[in-house]
Amino acid sequence: MSDIYESAANSLGLFSSPCLTKVELRLTCKGISDRDALSKPDPCIVLNMKSHGQWMEVDRTEVIRSCVNPTYSKVFTLDFYFEEVQRLRFELYDINSSHNGLKEADFLGSVECTLGQIISQRKLSKALLRPGGTVGKAIITITAEELTGNDDYVELSFSARKLDDKDFFSKSDPFLEIYRLNDDATLQLVYRTETVMNNLNPVWKTFKVSLNSLCSGDHERKLQCTVWDWDSNGKHDYIGEFEATFKEMRGAIDGRQVQWPCINPKYKVKKKNYKNSGIVILNQCKIIKMHSFLDYIMGGCQIQFTVAIDFTASNGDPRNSCSLHYIHPYQPNEYLKALVAVGEICQDYDSDKMFPAFGFGAQIPPDYKVSHDFAVNFNEENPECAGIQGVVEAYQACLPKLQLYGPTNIAPIIQKVAKTASQEVHTKEAMQYFILLILTDGVITDMADTREAIVQASHLPMSIIIVGVGNADFSDMQMLDGDDGILRSPKGEPVLRDIVQFVPFRNFKHASPAALAKSVLAEVPNQVVDYYNSKGIKPKVSSEYQSSRPFGP
Repeated sequence: MSDIYESAANSLGLFSSPCLTKVELRLTCKGISDRDALSKPDPCIVLNMKSHGQWMEVDRTEVIRSCVNPTYSKVFTLDFYFEEVQRLRFELYDINSSHNGLKEADFLGSVECTLGQIISQRKLSKALLRPGGTVGKAIITITAEELTGNDDYVELSFSARKLDDKDFFSKSDPFLEIYRLNDDATLQLVYRTETVMNNLNPVWKTFKVSLNSLCSGDHERKLQCTVWDWDSNGKHDYIGEFEATFKEMRGAIDGRQVQWPCINPKYKVKKKNYKNSGIVILNQCKIIKMHSFLDYIMGGCQIQFTVAIDFTASNGDPRNSCSLHYIHPYQPNEYLKALVAVGEICQDYDSDKMFPAFGFGAQIPPDYKVSHDFAVNFNEENPECAGIQGVVEAYQACLPKLQLYGPTNIAPIIQKVAKTASQEVHTKEAMQYFILLILTDGVITDMADTREAIVQASHLPMSIIIVGVGNADFSDMQMLDGDDGILRSPKGEPVLRDIVQFVPFRNFKHASPAALAKSVLAEVPNQVVDYYNSKGIKPKVSSEYQSSRPFGP
């Protein structure tokens, strides 16, 4: 094992706290009360996990329209640590139909438990506590299943033709549900497609599902597939069903189509010349081999770490002891604390230990024009600093030479790193992944441009960590973090991947630097894996890597 990997793994606590297993959680709810007499709720469940005393959102289910007893197809995948108490909170919301975020949603109640409790019981049912702490009538059921070492995913593309028309004034609005037949003869929802409106020949979007979820790794396990005609009141009309196995689905691997007649058993009995209620076609089946974060790191993928520091006037005059940029002889300021905590972990993944460091929001010498992406060492040709210590020294040296100014524009620095990351895309290899750490004290003034820049960066091998320094209102940052629904560009384009992690430094003022680093870097391994897996880029094998590019000192 290479030294760089070992030191990185140790600093991230990968050896001291081994993940025992990955666990998949599936959710259903029963008896959600109608808060609005005129319509049924549109429920969504948000999963939060407690980390260093703070509740952090981990994931959320899809929204199911007009439903009081939802079964969610979204699966939560969590790492289970035996020696840790992993506290979870499941929050139920009624989502406003015109706005998918939580700001406009009605909070219906929550349930708290530990991951250990769910795993030990396999199926945990609890009554939701309503706002105010009273026990409600709604029951949430959480089912846990251990991932059995088969982490491969399957990509499936379904369509149908000549489905039965169930609507008087228009055509059916079909969606497809796939259920797995469990060993105890119960059915488990694996996936629910989107609804294709007014179409008897729908083409549903390609989707990905783990082989474990689909058939528990058993290629001959029966799958029940049902086609419905969607209805806005939640009472969907049954079109028909068929049975399949993954073994049959694999027939579509080479681009051949596999098809099944969609049968309505009642029609089969009643109608003499009944053939089917349509044909469902599998156009493509692709097995995606999933690789881990450590596979990529051990294959030589380097983390390219870039720092961007906020030098706007709202930080206060650096000569004043109240300033966020004040350099105390014995006590590092919040900027330095955050930089060192995150940087010391990231540097273990970078063999040359040279880090570009940029500033934004200041007037810089010699002509004192405002810049939003200047090199902190004032060397635009080579903005790299030697190690985290080099970044610290360049930061301290530049402060007396700058005029703090404004506004707080961060899009230029995101675009600058994205431009470098975009060159990596063409290599089709997992060699460099970029992390941009933005340290800022306030409200972003170029929010529209920043959203656009993040959406574009989500297509690249890149993650963005934002640490909020000081006591400003950081609610805009929470939006960038995707905490209130999927982040979209001003034109409405959604992010391809969630690449932004925001943390206010004040939450960690009295915690260890490791606690801050663990919180802001928790998402990075998954973001790295998601990017390369989505592009079908495999990690290099260690021997292959070492022969082409040796580690630096």
